[in-house]
Amino acid sequence: MELQNLHKKIRAIAEVSLAVKGRFFEESGAEVARAAQMIIEAIRAGGKLLIFGNGGSAADAQHIASELAFKMGRERAALPALALTTDTSLLTAISNDSNFDFVFARQIQALGRKGDIALAISTSGNSPNVIEAIKEAHSMEIGSIGLLGAGGGKAAGLVDLALVVPHDETPRIQEVHIVIGHIICRLIEDELCPN
Repeated sequence: MELQNLHKKIRAIAEVSLAVKGRFFEESGAEVARAAQMIIEAIRAGGKLLIFGNGGSAADAQHIASELAFKMGRERAALPALALTTDTSLLTAISNDSNFDFVFARQIQALGRKGDIALAISTSGNSPNVIEAIKEAHSMEIGSIGLLGAGGGKAAGLVDLALVVPHDETPRIQEVHIVIGHIICRLIEDELCPN
């Protein structure tokens, strides 16, 4: 492929990505603020953020957890956030000996407490293990937020607050999800750890 054709392709992808981001934040900026407020209130009351998803969404879960537990860009106190995608011994034990559908729900049982917030990330909103984890969170009186796409899927009707990216392409949805994650982390950091 010629360099000029590559450049056209890059421009086209970038334009779609920017358009999806613009549309989401125009339509759903208030919901992003609500999500940040839910997490801020939970942490202030002694709760924590439990984050989970599959594949690229698992990577986003780990990324968001590290931004909070360590820092976004300045020195400050650590904030309680945990990705449920990192303990390979536990993930493989649950998947092998029980059922992969419960890989996150079981961790919520073990680590979650009333007053925590579960942040479910799924581009389709239909991942069975994400759905089971949301159900478990509700049974334990743990609040839930969904970073979703493609109409929100089943998860949109289960979470307390659904942030649905209005697009069907997984990469474009994930690009918006990480921007949402960064914005929420910044709002939390500014509110709970002011300069």
